[in-house]
This record gives sequence, structure tokens and C-alpha cells, in this order.
Amino acid sequence: MKYLVVIEETATGFSAYSPDLPGCAATGASREEAEALMKEAIEFHLEGLSQQGAELPLPRSCSTSVDVTA
Repeated sequence: MKYLVVIEETATGFSAYSPDLPGCAATGASREEAEALMKEAIEFHLEGLSQQGAELPLPRSCSTSVDVTA
């Protein structure tokens, strides 16, 4: 499955989360580290849900960018 991951720059590095997986988040010193750790967090999160017998959430979120004149 492919989940949308949002990565945001913070005062101390980068944070990441997936809108389709509430509570699943990761942080890193770099964008690349946050992305890699988020991949691991999602795998761990889904494994935990599976072990509990819960239905895995389907990816539903999508993203787009828009150009604006400022």
C-alpha cells in the first residue's frame, strides 16, 4: 500500500505524519531521515494493527499543488 506522508520543517529538524494513520508520526534531523523513519513507523503501526486483528486503514488521502500569484 502507498500512504501519503506529509513532511514539515520544524525549528529543530523535520516531522512527518500520515493523514490516513492517526497517531503515526516520526521526526528526523533531515528530510531524508524523517522520511526513512516514517516508513519504518508506518510498517510498525500496520504490523501492530494486524496483530490486534484490526482492519488495516486504506490509503485515501491525496495531494496536489496550486500556483498562485502573490
